[in-house]
Amino acid sequence: MRPTAARTENSVVIDAPFDLLWDITNDVANWPDLFSEYAAAEILEQHGDTVRFRLTLHPEPDGKVWSWVSERVMDRENRTVRAHRVETGPFAFMHIHWTYVQTDTGVEMRWAQEFHMKPGAPLDDAGMTERIDRNSKVQMALIKERVEAAARAVAGVAR
Repeated sequence: MRPTAARTENSVVIDAPFDLLWDITNDVANWPDLFSEYAAAEILEQHGDTVRFRLTLHPEPDGKVWSWVSERVMDRENRTVRAHRVETGPFAFMHIHWTYVQTDTGVEMRWAQEFHMKPGAPLDDAGMTERIDRNSKVQMALIKERVEAAARAVAGVAR
């Protein structure tokens, strides 16, 4: 039986065509240029719409570097992505679900993350929930800015 999960859910509406948003946000190798928190993203395996990769964060002030392997399954037709950590580190488990929904003002990108921290982890479920929730908002705002700039650049070229 799996422990009760902590959960965060955040969304942002991005004024860009779905195809552009999908392509940019699912180009894992380019995540260090999309997200501010990643120092490196290494593709380990890719089979069709499934990618296994290693993410490495920028070093913490004390020099500690966090890195882990995740697997991501992209379903463009249904506009969803499911991911989980393969190397769980301080997490007992981490499951992530991304959805993309067309709205009148753009595409709503939603991230739902369910997880549970291991005993002895640097943060408990409540602390990690607060950290993930705060950081998701920062990263989504950055992605919105970068994807909307790319959409404007593409629209400018198309004229």
